[in-house]
Amino acid sequence: MNIFEREVGGRRYRIASQSVWDSELQRPFARQAVLGAADPAPTVDLSATRTIGTRRVGDIGALLWVADQLDLVGCIDRACGVAGAKDGPTVGEMVLAVAVQRSCVPKGKSHLSAFLESCLPRVSCLPAEAFSGQAFHRLAGAVTDEQLEQAQIDIARAAVSRFELSADVLAFDTTNFDTHIATTTPGELAQRGHAKSKRTDLRVVGLAVLVSETGHVPLLHRTYPGNGSDQAVLSECLQGLGKLHDVLDEAEGRKRAARTLVRDGGSWSPQLELDLDVEGYYTVISLPLGHTAAKLALEHAARRGSMKQLGGKLGAVRAARLRIPVGELDRTLVVVESEELLRGQKRGIAVALRKAKAELRKLERRVASGRISVETLEQRAKKAVAREHLSEFVDVRVTTRAGAPSLRWWVDEKRRRQLERTRLGRRVLCTDRHVWSTGRIVHAFRGQWNVEELFRRSKKGGVVPWGPSHQWADSSLRLHTFAAVVGLALVSMARLALNTRKSTLGTMKQLSAVQATLVRTNTGAAGRRPTVMLAPELSAEQSKAVKTFELDRWLPGLLSSRHSSGSAARQ
Repeated sequence: MNIFEREVGGRRYRIASQSVWDSELQRPFARQAVLGAADPAPTVDLSATRTIGTRRVGDIGALLWVADQLDLVGCIDRACGVAGAKDGPTVGEMVLAVAVQRSCVPKGKSHLSAFLESCLPRVSCLPAEAFSGQAFHRLAGAVTDEQLEQAQIDIARAAVSRFELSADVLAFDTTNFDTHIATTTPGELAQRGHAKSKRTDLRVVGLAVLVSETGHVPLLHRTYPGNGSDQAVLSECLQGLGKLHDVLDEAEGRKRAARTLVRDGGSWSPQLELDLDVEGYYTVISLPLGHTAAKLALEHAARRGSMKQLGGKLGAVRAARLRIPVGELDRTLVVVESEELLRGQKRGIAVALRKAKAELRKLERRVASGRISVETLEQRAKKAVAREHLSEFVDVRVTTRAGAPSLRWWVDEKRRRQLERTRLGRRVLCTDRHVWSTGRIVHAFRGQWNVEELFRRSKKGGVVPWGPSHQWADSSLRLHTFAAVVGLALVSMARLALNTRKSTLGTMKQLSAVQATLVRTNTGAAGRRPTVMLAPELSAEQSKAVKTFELDRWLPGLLSSRHSSGSAARQ
């Protein structure tokens, strides 16, 4: 987008202009929008002025700068090939508008035009009212899964090239989001499944994401039905992984890079391991503790002297390593001990044990009163100890005496301590990266936290939340999810460009504080009272953001804003 000044009727104005390609007519057309007056602020009596509102600058300006670096709108429009009318937004413009809205003020599509009106930086030179829920649904119905996947790959290529992302290790994980779609509403994406929120009364939509090791930037995602499995989703993503693999090599200027896919145990299968090998990916995965190979690894780690301290930044971590066949696959297994995980599991076991004891005592009372059958007693007693490893150390005996049921139970503290010593607080990592050091394998697996952090942001109350979503059609749900993931990527790259130690939420709060204040003045002259935009006082970090994201092109007064400092305050 180009910004310049033009004189109209004796006054100067700042104009934003953009050129948009019309794929139907095969020619570009121009759009322009007035940003505000460029004349110097008039001299007025301060007692005759009043504040009439604010305009967002910092947060949306930073995200639009990142989008401009990636040519985000162009990538999406070229992949989707859907021509927007001259008086309506293109798919790329609509996705960008929804992405920045969800990043800054997450609300429904009915609030999108009001949000754009409250921002000084422009997503498009179109009027804000052109970005409506109806326009979003119309565009969503015109794009396909294949087009959105191609757009993701093009954006990933641009992100790796422009922001120099390290994509040698990619983390993969899945989650799902609650919808409030009626049961009778037809659709394939919203299905009843294993909801992460524990809500059994809602239909959910699944999301699988592939994230870079540096910057936590989503490079590829897939929206899938809420009742789908992790293995099936990753298998469906293999073709897209192959394309992503090729474009990342191109972006990094390498012929064939060795990349590693990190994921949790929910997506383990021997066939999937072989398929990933065909696509050119090494793997690091957390095996389920019930797996035969995991049991052997835990037995090895329980031997005296097997667990050894790691060095460097992982100096507080202990691990044991061995190389054994996992089925027909040659794999290196690493047993990692985590004190934080152990403390969390102990807390979970303590809570579950209290509930189980209360349930077992309740069953004892029912047995004493003779109001329960043997079959019911066995089912409920088994269910009471079915959670959080309780069956490992809580013994329950159901017998009959003279035709009447009898219940005995006790907690075996010796077995409980044995469980804590040999299994709790430990993960079994499985990889075909045999030449990697133990520390490198552990560090790579910790990248899985990057995806989990993205999912935490996507939940209600976080940065770029997926919900609340009021879509009901599959096409709208798919495009809404695409826009939400684009928002996550823009926020991650903005934090990366700013090179700050602040959290993502802290960074966005800091940027959102950079706002222009609208002041209406009274000059005493004839005509409409002019409105002046005043720049805020900036901190040192906000001044850095102004320079990094070129926010002064939207509000030139930001360059002259003095930042707050201790020395300035003392003077």
